[in-house]
Amino acid sequence: MSRPQTPEPALSVQRDSPTGTRDEDAANGTQHSHRMLSFSDALLSIIATVMILPVTHTEISPEQFDKSIQKLLATRIAVYLMTFLIVTVAWAAHTRLFQVVGKIDDTLALLNLACMMTITFLPFTFSLMVTFPEVPLGIFLFCMCVITIGAVQALIVVYAFHFPHLLNPQIGRSAHRGLYRQHILHIVLRGPALCFLAAGFSLFFYPASYLLMATVIFLPYVSKAAGWCRDRLMGPQEPSAHSVEFFTFDLQEPLSKERVEAFSDGVYAIVATLLILDICEDNVPDSKDVEEKFRGSLVAALSVYGPQFLAYFGSFATVGLLWFAHHSLFLHVRKATQSMGLLNTLSLAFVGGLPLAYQQTSAFARRPHDELERVRVSCAIIFFASIFQFAMWTVALLHETETLQPSARFGGREHAFMFAKLALYPCASLLAFTSTCFLSGFSTAIFHLMQIAVPFAFLLLRLLVRLALALLRALRGLARPTRATEGDPQAPLLAAPC
Repeated sequence: MSRPQTPEPALSVQRDSPTGTRDEDAANGTQHSHRMLSFSDALLSIIATVMILPVTHTEISPEQFDKSIQKLLATRIAVYLMTFLIVTVAWAAHTRLFQVVGKIDDTLALLNLACMMTITFLPFTFSLMVTFPEVPLGIFLFCMCVITIGAVQALIVVYAFHFPHLLNPQIGRSAHRGLYRQHILHIVLRGPALCFLAAGFSLFFYPASYLLMATVIFLPYVSKAAGWCRDRLMGPQEPSAHSVEFFTFDLQEPLSKERVEAFSDGVYAIVATLLILDICEDNVPDSKDVEEKFRGSLVAALSVYGPQFLAYFGSFATVGLLWFAHHSLFLHVRKATQSMGLLNTLSLAFVGGLPLAYQQTSAFARRPHDELERVRVSCAIIFFASIFQFAMWTVALLHETETLQPSARFGGREHAFMFAKLALYPCASLLAFTSTCFLSGFSTAIFHLMQIAVPFAFLLLRLLVRLALALLRALRGLARPTRATEGDPQAPLLAAPC
């Protein structure tokens, strides 16, 4: 890959400006983009998460549960995961765009609102896609939304570069500003170009449309792999006279740890909030039913919904503890790599599916004959949401000097505790899923036992880890005399200790 002869410094994060600078910006009709970026991050996290609602509200008839679950897993959940990841790609591109655009004026604010308005339309197009997967209109509208988002972001780039005082100062003062603009427009328009092709294919061969939209998600990784292969086959290219370092506006580069935490917290908070919506909608008894069926006793009427409330508290505890594990992980992370960002996105996609798990578990009492399949679906969602967290930890350990604080590295005082904390939910959900294969008649009891046991395990985890480590040290101490006795004939061959 080409490299600059004289690399320019990386983009600096925009800090709060002094009062005098803010007054000057106000006089010039500009302001920093911090608040608008926070608004956009919150909106994007909401849109990415509410994509699951059309899936959770899928009606599954009892006599066709198996067939419906297969269709749900094969089409609706797959389409949900794809669209969730496309929204996260749009969020990453938007965040990087406003690393380049340091200040905004009224025109840029309105262009950003137009972009956000188009993004808010995505859940509707997704509902059409999951309800009518073989009808091209839903795919076509979704692709047109992505194209419009890319076009608006391109307008933001062109407008900001036309008024350099809106750019990050390092770019605004650069002699290569035109090359920056060309490079950024190329990255911003790659995804919409693929979606333009997907919209065309949707009219006569819709499977190709899904393949092209999936390519949008992995395009940065495909591009990086292609560059690596090119360098291996042809050797590193000599830097050209006009080559420049394009700072961090590259989808191959990881986002800042703080941005990843903020977006992730938004997803967890929205998922936890979505759980109560069904309680408010479905579990408030009708006043006439209270009078006629329960003789005016609201307590008796609410007691009918006991299993649904149990499922709600169990699901909320699951969301909260997964967030706690995520928070603990990033507490020890110094830098999030590209691989960690991808695994975090995949984990968040399954966290967004936890309202579906709640829908499955709340239906145990209403449809007890299909509880086994519902338990397995819920365990699978929890397993994948947590195993990708554990995978993030594993990837971080591979580059621990770069990514982790010293206390969390191999041999650190928090290493064993973090390992146990992140392995708890994958092991518990996998154990529950496996147990249902042998004890299918107790599937509901097994699932509820997991939901009750895991929070208590989190409370006692540090104590259990300390006891386990003490036991291992004791066993190691007992094994040392035995090895020393067996090794006496070879003792002269060993170097004497200093």
